[in-house]
Amino acid sequence: MRRIRSGILAWGILSAFLISPAHAQEKETEGYRLYEATAATVNGEVLFLSDVVRESCLRACGAFPGDEMVVLSLPEARDRLIADILVRQEEEKLALGMVDNTALQKAVTGASAAMESCPFPCAKEVSGEQVRDYAARRLLIREFLRKRVSAFVDVKEEDVEREVQRRASRSGVRPEDVSREAVRKELLEESSAREIRNWFDRATSKSRVLLSPLEEK
Repeated sequence: MRRIRSGILAWGILSAFLISPAHAQEKETEGYRLYEATAATVNGEVLFLSDVVRESCLRACGAFPGDEMVVLSLPEARDRLIADILVRQEEEKLALGMVDNTALQKAVTGASAAMESCPFPCAKEVSGEQVRDYAARRLLIREFLRKRVSAFVDVKEEDVEREVQRRASRSGVRPEDVSREAVRKELLEESSAREIRNWFDRATSKSRVLLSPLEEK
């Protein structure tokens, strides 16, 4: 098993499988029957190539407020989407799928504005409903990780003091000139990120993620 990449975190990729008609999305278009390629399945939930392409576009446009614009390959975009789905599936299992309506509307408004100003042509192919769904998903995931994972992280005062002394010695300043609050905040962020990585490792190890070959377009 190798780890699923993300901008911040790295999570496991389990295996790959070939596309078959049973794992294709059927569409009716002007009398023709179309089958869309499968990109992956996550605990039985099917992801299609169009889902990955749209995810790549939304990430490139920095659609979720606070996110930077990042251009991803299709496999990288799929990894981000798989990571989000693992969180959402856990949320549904724990019945934690609610977010504040005001926060949701703010996120949707910000995402819509980002897509309207996005310089990439793909932005015009993403519907308003899809933008709203993306904003809601990202908001749910942020809240889940903050409340269910990061909320239990703590930093001991002796760790703060040790880091203050280390920074003071390295910079040649007095320990009292080093902001303890800034140090505490940084240590907390590092601990939260580490705990989130551990959570994803555990979630991935208990999940069945099957990947289809992806060709770069």
